[in-house]
Amino acid sequence: MSWYHIPGNQQDVAVFTRITIARNLSGHPFPSRLDAAGARAVLEAVGGVFERNGFTRTDPGTLSRTAAEALAEKRYVSPRFIAESLPHALFLNEPCNLAVTVCEDDHIRIRCILSGLALKDAYEGAGRVETLLDSALELAFDEKLGYLTANPTELGTALRGSVTVCLPMLGGAGRVEALSRSLEQTGLCLRGSTVDPVAAGWLYRIYNRTTLGQTEEEVLNALEGTVQHLIEAERQAREGISGTEREKLTDRILRAEGILRHAHMIPISELPSLLGLMRLGAAMGLTPAVKVEALTALLVEAMPATLTLGAEPPPVTDAQRELLRAKVVRDRLFGAEYG
Repeated sequence: MSWYHIPGNQQDVAVFTRITIARNLSGHPFPSRLDAAGARAVLEAVGGVFERNGFTRTDPGTLSRTAAEALAEKRYVSPRFIAESLPHALFLNEPCNLAVTVCEDDHIRIRCILSGLALKDAYEGAGRVETLLDSALELAFDEKLGYLTANPTELGTALRGSVTVCLPMLGGAGRVEALSRSLEQTGLCLRGSTVDPVAAGWLYRIYNRTTLGQTEEEVLNALEGTVQHLIEAERQAREGISGTEREKLTDRILRAEGILRHAHMIPISELPSLLGLMRLGAAMGLTPAVKVEALTALLVEAMPATLTLGAEPPPVTDAQRELLRAKVVRDRLFGAEYG
């Protein structure tokens, strides 16, 4: 079962968590300085470790463009990885929510993705993979600088933790920009989602910018504490709305529900904001028929490439995808009513 089908902790605000650990092999140039033969040597060195431990190898160059883009929609790879010209591969263990890219920015990037707020669980998952690598290969490490990485800002632990959060009230009130400025002094960043740019104003990603001079535990504790603060601030803003403003918000949420229930076609440009309103409505008890975890699943399943791959016959035009997206949304959110 994919990560986006599994209920998570505090999903009314925390959408999903991703831990990324970067590692490089000692004695090999970073990917930016590799030629094709060097990249194949790295793939050969690490591939056996993953294939012996339940991972399935995928070479993006053998995939259709749609299939490759679906991997990015599921957050297993970056768009840059799809476009990489050197030999490169994805090693995926979907039941364990683990994805490892080889020959991306670094030789190895381990990702663990879980629904909701799950920093420590995701770190444990990624850490088990790192332990496998460390026992089988010589990793690039310096006693003073820690793990060596292609990006100097990732030296040290080479650990990036991020939590994507739903902040419609804080975003709508213009408070996110001030929060972002204050967090920069703590080594954390709060940014609007780059994966779903049309969700501006409600979907944000908070992550650690500092990896050198801190232990993994310190990084995770600082990030979790800040995410918890954001969750409480968003919830208080939701609870504090009253009077006419609450009536207007209720109207927006119920209008969004009406569109998702009855629309014949749904363009991708409209979907993220509608899902954000529904997530807020579910959290406030205004849309009791809607489950939050179903909204998380739609952030993947209703995206263009994943939607296309899941259909038979697959849609080939935007209009066909919009028709199919409307049906998938109805089935996922209100299936029992339309069965």
